[in-house]
Amino acid sequence: MTTAPTPPRARRGRGRALTVQGWFLLVLALMAVMVVAGTAVGAHLLNRTAQVTDQMLDRIQPARAEAYRLQTSLVNQETGARGYAITADRQFLTPYTTGRKDESDSAARLRRLLADRGELLDDVRAIQQAAVSWRRAYADPLVAGVTPGDPRPADSRAAGRGKEAFDHIRTLLATQNQHLAQARDAGHAELVSVRTQRNWVLSVLVAALLLAGALMAALIRVLVARPLARLRSASRQVADGDFDQRIAAHGPSDVRSVAEDVEDMRRRIVAALDASQAARQRLVEQAADLDAQAEELRRSNAELEQFAYVASHDLQEPLRKVASFCQLLERRYGDKLDERGIQYIDFAVDGAKRMQVLINDLLTFSRVGRLNDAHVPVPLGTALDKALANLAGAVEDAGARIERPAKLPEITGDPTLIVMLWQNLIGNAVKFRRPDHPAEIRITCDEAPDGADGPAWQLCVSDNGIGIPAEFTEKVFVIFQRLHGREAYTGTGIGLALCKKITEHHGGRIWIDTDYTGGTRFCFTLPAPPDADEPAPAPAPLLEGTSP
Repeated sequence: MTTAPTPPRARRGRGRALTVQGWFLLVLALMAVMVVAGTAVGAHLLNRTAQVTDQMLDRIQPARAEAYRLQTSLVNQETGARGYAITADRQFLTPYTTGRKDESDSAARLRRLLADRGELLDDVRAIQQAAVSWRRAYADPLVAGVTPGDPRPADSRAAGRGKEAFDHIRTLLATQNQHLAQARDAGHAELVSVRTQRNWVLSVLVAALLLAGALMAALIRVLVARPLARLRSASRQVADGDFDQRIAAHGPSDVRSVAEDVEDMRRRIVAALDASQAARQRLVEQAADLDAQAEELRRSNAELEQFAYVASHDLQEPLRKVASFCQLLERRYGDKLDERGIQYIDFAVDGAKRMQVLINDLLTFSRVGRLNDAHVPVPLGTALDKALANLAGAVEDAGARIERPAKLPEITGDPTLIVMLWQNLIGNAVKFRRPDHPAEIRITCDEAPDGADGPAWQLCVSDNGIGIPAEFTEKVFVIFQRLHGREAYTGTGIGLALCKKITEHHGGRIWIDTDYTGGTRFCFTLPAPPDADEPAPAPAPLLEGTSP
């Protein structure tokens, strides 16, 4: 089943073809070129359409209207001059004079509108020149020769010359109208042509984009979908357990690289699977050995527990006899012994009693978490009440004052061990008090800072006693470690080690607050139950003497 991974150098030699990204970039580049070219041509055609439309709307059509006004003004001049000559009434001169002014205005507007059309400007100039000739040769002499109020028969020869001159003007006007109509038709034809070209360009551009989209879809199918489908099919065969199925590479270079990497991964998985099967077999064998060792260890622990109980009983019995017989010797022969003999007997009795206490403490320390390992709800306030009840005599003799919260939370643990924890910490605070100061003990409870183990309560026991130097803050939690001689303070040196073992058994920790300078402050944490949502309790007033 094991196959060798594909060397990286062999894989690198196959990736000379375009990648999927390269193909897509190529198609997108072609699309971009077409879009840019189509946009440029379309913009040019649109601009040309706007120019032709503006030329027709802003120049040709207004010019045709002005040409009509020019023609009307000339006709008015001819009609006015002829009417005045027949009637000799000056009111007939109004159309003549008004027509001349209108002619001048219309000609000026036509020159502005047709400034870029030379052939049409020639028509305007020819009409104006003919009009000037007509007025000089016919209209002005005719008007000047009429006496107002005295009509005269018209001169037939002059009238004939005037008619011939004005017919020439009419011919020029007709030519102008024809040229303007031709300009309008040419502009309309150009507009139609430009619009046709624009529509063709847009159609070609849309068709090219659709073709590019189809090409893109085909590339996706050929370059991505098919190779990935093959890769997926082969991968599923491997996932279904056919680890010998080789994953072939197809498609562009980057898709082939993916397939080659998957094939390399398959080979590595096969190799790892072979190794794991061998390791599993070894683990099964080791598990069997561990089960046998665990069974042997349980049997050995049971025997050690029985041995510890028997040994403690067998050790304490001779100690009790030693103490008892030493006391009998003192009572029976006390009057016959000197002071040193009585002192020796006291030493023997004290040593036997201390040995009994040490044996009991060692048994208690060794049994933490092994015997009666209860996990039940434990109200810390109730456990504190029991501990204070056990210490009532010592608290009262020392005149100690204890400040405690009115309400303490509930945890899950061993009630007996929690009582022992309170009792050892408060007992130490009472024991190691200052000789000239009454013991003041303060118990606090707060929510511990969030840690990796979840929510917890932080409890502290502070006193105003003799304190512990900072260099010994870790040493005091080691079993049998004492900072004072037995003559000054009694004890076996197991109490704080027992406190540490109890807190760690419950999933917490204990330490000495080195920032506290008024004595000693022991702080410890106990995990809160998962559904605990009660707030941190408030401290209660000082309680004199023993607990309430």
